Amino acid sequence: MTEAASQEQAPLFSIEKLYVKDLSLEVPHAPAIYLERANPQIDLQLHSQAKQLDEGTFEVTITVTVTASISEQENKVMFLIEATQAGVFQIRNVPVENLDPLLAVMCPNMLYPYLREVVSDASVRAGFAPVLLNPVNFDSLYLQQKEQQAQQEAASATTH
Repeated sequence: MTEAASQEQAPLFSIEKLYVKDLSLEVPHAPAIYLERANPQIDLQLHSQAKQLDEGTFEVTITVTVTASISEQENKVMFLIEATQAGVFQIRNVPVENLDPLLAVMCPNMLYPYLREVVSDASVRAGFAPVLLNPVNFDSLYLQQKEQQAQQEAASATTH
């Protein structure tokens, strides 16, 4: 095998582009909400997704929805931030069994710091304290998802 041919078969992983795909900020009770002194309750929803764009090219996104509410006042929403951080990745010559963990763990781990910055910046620009998202263990989330899929498949196999 020639050197060029062996380089063509070598695994390749590269970041082509990182970008904010979607960003939404709502302050539904402004300006009165700025007079509130209560600390908000923060509700956080997070999910990631991967899709193939072309041969060896994938888009991975992480979407977070942050809702800050004042619980004493019937969950009056202070602000709502929804942000999607995305990346385009080149992944070639990787064994099929390794592709899923790359897309579900490694790529989100690379995107998450950017998403944290976007959310923090949006909350500050809205006039509130920065929202500091805690670190996320995407490896653990991936393993939980695989376990749930296995349980669902086992359950559907027993009902047929």
